[in-house]
Amino acid sequence: MQELISYKSSLVLGILWLLFVAERVLPAAPVVAAANGRRLLRNLSLWLCNSLASLLIVLPVTLFAAGHARYWWSAWLPSWSWLLVDLLLLDLWIYWWHRANHRLSWLWRFHRVHHLDQWLDVTSAVRFHFGEVILSALVRAAVIFCFALPVSSVIIFESLILIVTGFHHSNIRLPKKLEYWLSLLIITPSIHWVHHHVEQRDTDSNYGAICSFWDRLFGSKSATVRTPDMQIGLDQSSDQGLLQLLAAPFRLESYRR
Repeated sequence: MQELISYKSSLVLGILWLLFVAERVLPAAPVVAAANGRRLLRNLSLWLCNSLASLLIVLPVTLFAAGHARYWWSAWLPSWSWLLVDLLLLDLWIYWWHRANHRLSWLWRFHRVHHLDQWLDVTSAVRFHFGEVILSALVRAAVIFCFALPVSSVIIFESLILIVTGFHHSNIRLPKKLEYWLSLLIITPSIHWVHHHVEQRDTDSNYGAICSFWDRLFGSKSATVRTPDMQIGLDQSSDQGLLQLLAAPFRLESYRR
């Protein structure tokens, strides 16, 4: 397990670093003033807070749920298919969890911190409030327990989700045909940037994390096409400093738009 976690961390960090370099060499949208050094430091600081929360809370909760689950349903599945089924279940769960974060005001208070970012790049993929990370882990633990998901599947899924979210938050320029074919199966930058558009009808759409077909299946796909000058963030809201972001969910102004 320690080796698996170590390999996961090395692989994810390596790929995120490559994406970070690639989006600066081949940007899809012109870099604006909002993408400044302070913003990068702020996003990485939030990531460090989340890493600490993961070590202290997320990992123990996940191990507890997996350790107390009863593996009642995987017996009738072919041995080669269990991992794929696990990954699809977790991706379906995170689709509905993401959708709930936009629909329920008490969840939106935490998720709003992610959407206050006024520019998107790889660091946006790790910019979340620690409260959202902890709440997500607690709900996911119930999914892990109910469906008897092994820890190995959860770790593989976490690796995939970090890589894919880094990819679809990135400002990397892809050939149009390549992005089109990729978008039929996975979430690409052209899809997810629309989710961060200041227009609320777009913010409340495109909830998928890895697979793009959930939005088509459940009717949440936006018809808006991404443009290079698309305005990112929340209408009439500006980004804030680190301490303000950490306190934001507990202030009255963090209401549902």
